[in-house]
Amino acid sequence: MQVRQLTQHRIIVIGAGYAGAIAAGRLARRLRREDVAITLVNPEPDFVERVRLHQLAVGQELRPRPFAEMFAGTGVRLRLARVTAVDADRKTVTVTATDATAGEELTYDTLVYALGSAWDTHDVPGTAEHAHDIAGRPGALRLRERLAALGAGQPVVVVGGGLTGLEAATEIAEARPDLDVALAARAALGDWLSPKGRRHLHKVCDRLGITVHEHTTVTAVAANHVTTAAVDIPSSVTVWTTGFAAHPIARATALKTDTTGRIEVDNTMRSLSHPDVYAIGDAALVTGPNDKPLRMSCASGVPTAWQAADSIASRLTGTKPTTVPLRYFNQCISLGRKDGLIQYVTADDQSRPAALTGKTAALYKELVCKGAAWGVANPTLGLPTRRRGVVQEPASVPHPSAANAG
Repeated sequence: MQVRQLTQHRIIVIGAGYAGAIAAGRLARRLRREDVAITLVNPEPDFVERVRLHQLAVGQELRPRPFAEMFAGTGVRLRLARVTAVDADRKTVTVTATDATAGEELTYDTLVYALGSAWDTHDVPGTAEHAHDIAGRPGALRLRERLAALGAGQPVVVVGGGLTGLEAATEIAEARPDLDVALAARAALGDWLSPKGRRHLHKVCDRLGITVHEHTTVTAVAANHVTTAAVDIPSSVTVWTTGFAAHPIARATALKTDTTGRIEVDNTMRSLSHPDVYAIGDAALVTGPNDKPLRMSCASGVPTAWQAADSIASRLTGTKPTTVPLRYFNQCISLGRKDGLIQYVTADDQSRPAALTGKTAALYKELVCKGAAWGVANPTLGLPTRRRGVVQEPASVPHPSAANAG
């Protein structure tokens, strides 16, 4: 016989990017308000559309999305604070409020770890001191101010030929045609794309006047240039987009992580070492099709949030959890406001021959971005939901894998 628990089950979600905000909202719609206390910890009061930060960097205004409005009436409590530590053994999170200097400990029964990622400098000399990032809103705003101060003809170098680098370089070149924009790519431009995708990418870079340095590794960044094995490339502003690094807090905990600091989870997003912790988004090491880790991206983070929220709700309400295979369908790349590239991919993210390009692709990408933001405010995708009651759990809930331990 299942017995309703008498005290509220404390769920803390740390990080309110796409994954964290969706998880909090979805849990609130799956569980009865009187049974759970859901706290979302984030240093900013507004949701930040990370996939649009290259637009913010060139001076475009993004629509404000206050969490107070997003979570009104749901029971989710927003705590404006920065997470400074997690003790997974004691089940506490240490936070520092944005208007305070002293830390405070919050105790949880279930933790959803969604601290995400930041830019990865790869310890290249001078990067932290002289380069700019667009991995977060503060970095994008600093870059915005710096770009606005540049005069005509000054050089801008975007380092990194992945999705973020392509979007940054084309956005800057389109918004500021008076600047001398260059892109330094470690491999061939768009080498992972289909032939059609690569042709279109070269065409767009030519049209926007972007100088592409292929097979180029930047080994140092200075105030007025970047250094490569072959030559120094002049740069008044350097934008560093060579990938993302997991937030360092997980590595400092007892949570099981891989060498990159991502938390190892099962197919319900539950920590392999601590059953009261779920990790989602860029913070989680999630295995996808063909046993390949999912890449850090919004496309990966959103379904992991759905999975974790539904898994937690099932566990707490005594219902059978379900898992959904995680897979990819396409890669959406904006190439300025008037052009784009939609590269269709296999389930494990390998390019197919088909690709959508041009204005139609730009419209497609815009709809994807709008849909992602809508999905944060509508975490059950507009479908009717039933809030279920929480049942009493044993004092210690072993992880399913524990039966095979030792």
